[in-house]
Amino acid sequence: MLIPHDTRIALDVVVDLVNTAPESEPEGGAAADGLADIGALHAFAARHRVSGVGALDEKDLRAVHRVRARFAEVFAAEDARTAAGLVNALVAAAGTTPQLTAHDGYDWHVHYFSPDASLADHLAADCGMALAFIIVAGETERLRRCEAPDCRHAFVDLSRNRSRRYCSSRTCGNRLHVAAYRARRREAAG
Repeated sequence: MLIPHDTRIALDVVVDLVNTAPESEPEGGAAADGLADIGALHAFAARHRVSGVGALDEKDLRAVHRVRARFAEVFAAEDARTAAGLVNALVAAAGTTPQLTAHDGYDWHVHYFSPDASLADHLAADCGMALAFIIVAGETERLRRCEAPDCRHAFVDLSRNRSRRYCSSRTCGNRLHVAAYRARRREAAG
């Protein structure tokens, strides 16, 4: 599946945004909100090089939390029709204004938000359109949650054969494989 660079970046942003929610933390772990305050929101925007972010306040934080919750619903959607309805609502509420732009060393790409959009509308429009790309391509099953029993992180499975099961093969995947290996060893020894 060929995904344009700006769409791939927006998919990474939406996954990271969804995974900042306390409910995305592993069960039994400390369920901390990755966007608990304005400083964390600024850090998120800086980490993802979100353009045009000005002063942020509590209103912005609450709006991003609402957008984050809606994106989490997209990852939990039972089918493409449900996911499409959720994405349509997000994008419409953001007041999309598609325009070509080149900035910050990036070649021409499309921004789906108006230049004076709030951070929440920026995320809803750009990330919503990236998810729309996945839905239009008939690839909704690529929007997944980690299958590790103690992890709820979202991810987009971009593997060729749609076989990715864990948010990270280095952490969740490796941990489960080691546990299965140890269980087999105990069983063989016992």
